[in-house]
Amino acid sequence: MSKAANFLTQQQEQQVINAILNAEKNTSGEIRVHIEKSTTKKTLDRAKEVFYYLKMDETKARNGVLFYLDIKDKKFAIFGDKGIHQKVPTDFWDSTKDIVLAEFKKNNFVHGLIQGINEAGKQLKAYFPYAKNTINELPNTVSKGI
Repeated sequence: MSKAANFLTQQQEQQVINAILNAEKNTSGEIRVHIEKSTTKKTLDRAKEVFYYLKMDETKARNGVLFYLDIKDKKFAIFGDKGIHQKVPTDFWDSTKDIVLAEFKKNNFVHGLIQGINEAGKQLKAYFPYAKNTINELPNTVSKGI
């Protein structure tokens, strides 16, 4: 198995999935997490590539968000779709990244992801609130490698 497949225990992965489910209760935004061993590309460029590979750009409101982790080089990026960026300030993800990175620096990777997912859900709620006709358009899973 790859390092990406073993990065989270089954219990930790379920905690991350539960955080996604909880965050999406208040927003029509779609959140995913992708973990891979490493990349030779710039972290944000790779996150963007994975975002499109996972077809996260196919949501109706274009409001998908990817948390991308390169575990070998300990790099992290958040990539949001154009529907989000048309509505939010340019520093929209800065506070979320700061929360995640603060925990990552303490080697609290799961807690950092959960905190970041919770923050993303709160922020998305303001621009993409949950409505009774909201459909879960993307899987609430942690993807690994590709």
